[in-house]
Amino acid sequence: MELIVVWPKREKEERLKDVLSKALAEIGVTQIIRAPDELAAAVQKADLHKKRLLFAADVGETGINLQLYAMLEILRKNAGCLQNSAAGIVVDGSSEFYTKSCGREIAGTVNDAGCWLVGRPLAEGTGSLKNYQVQAGNYHCSLYEAYVRSVTDLVRRVAKFQKPAYQHPKLVCVHSCNPGTSNTLQLWSEIKSQIEPKMQLREISLRNGTIPDCAGCSYEMCMYYSRNSSCFYGGPMVEEVYPMLEESDGLVLLCPNYNDALGANLTAFINRLTSLFRKKPFDDKCLFALIVSGYSGGDILQKQLIGGLNMNKSFILPGNFSLAETANHPGSIMDIPDIHQKAAQFAGNILSCMLGQEAEAQP
Repeated sequence: MELIVVWPKREKEERLKDVLSKALAEIGVTQIIRAPDELAAAVQKADLHKKRLLFAADVGETGINLQLYAMLEILRKNAGCLQNSAAGIVVDGSSEFYTKSCGREIAGTVNDAGCWLVGRPLAEGTGSLKNYQVQAGNYHCSLYEAYVRSVTDLVRRVAKFQKPAYQHPKLVCVHSCNPGTSNTLQLWSEIKSQIEPKMQLREISLRNGTIPDCAGCSYEMCMYYSRNSSCFYGGPMVEEVYPMLEESDGLVLLCPNYNDALGANLTAFINRLTSLFRKKPFDDKCLFALIVSGYSGGDILQKQLIGGLNMNKSFILPGNFSLAETANHPGSIMDIPDIHQKAAQFAGNILSCMLGQEAEAQP
């Protein structure tokens, strides 16, 4: 399938231009959108549904590309405008900062517009390209050549991407919620009741056991344990979580937001997946999340999940992968207007994604 490239203009973008010219050489490009008004016209015509998209941006030294943010505004104002499309992201910069945070900002926006993201959807070039030191060593090439290889690989994976269709879907839900007071768990119970009859669903509570965080073992030691689907620390992660996750087709994380960050057990859970990931990437599994904030900041947790599990651990990110709500007092989640409709819609999105059906645009 051919690509549409969304690439906001910026002065002094020579390196990105050269990288893209090499990476796109063997792929058919149907359109290059370089200005906000061009994107707005495509959105208005619904031309970006069921497409393969590459978002590329040069963010310079400051991490700011005004044309890019104008484009993100258009996408945020038009729910479902990228419905059932799939995308990858390339961000180039001239400092050591901002490329990844900008990539996550793009990822969150396009996903909220209904777009799927392939596993490892971001290829980034920092100013020094030192982020390619390991790849350059593995490929016996220069940092720049490793960068080109990374973008080329991303382009190929986006162009070939097909949504998964699991015949007998298996979904694992992981949480660390208090059953007596958790708004997140209460909302999940309603969602679960609608998806459980149609797929195998298993839940893992991390609340009753301490999950040691990743110890930062050497690569060799991590690989040693990885070959046996194990980890240096052992415990519930190895005994319960690893086997369930290996057998599953998708993961749902329940994420209460107390301090604009994932809870300690969920953070440790994500970090401890490294050993299993090194045995086999999770690029055949879908990721979903339910996020409930006491005050605000659900989008912050959304981007943490995108960075940790989609960009780093290769989980596929279906369109509208997360449902984020705000509820403070215990039980108040069910007082939100239209909450039952929202729960039904999120359950329907999980089912359509796992069963290989086309999702409907969300309002």
